[in-house]
Amino acid sequence: MDEILTREEVLHVADLAKIRIKEEEMEKYQKELKIIFNDIEKINEVEGYDDDIIIAPFSSEARLRDDEVERHIEIESTLKNVPRHSGNYIEVPVVINE
Repeated sequence: MDEILTREEVLHVADLAKIRIKEEEMEKYQKELKIIFNDIEKINEVEGYDDDIIIAPFSSEARLRDDEVERHIEIESTLKNVPRHSGNYIEVPVVINE
């Protein structure tokens, strides 16, 4: 197995990433990208995992709880505790300048 990528492979990756690589950086990227690609290959070789599990570990048997009707706060008692209101709406100060 090669220890570095070819110049063309590095330029291809750079093109995909939309970056420019200077000629003096080429050797550095040939070595570092090869290390990254080797690590990715190790992940691809792992056995015993289903692609679905790796992508989305989620059970399709999930069940949402049932909706329950509950008692709400009375509007009148709520409006007694606010400094200003207009009808059933609570008035608040403007916090964003236009």
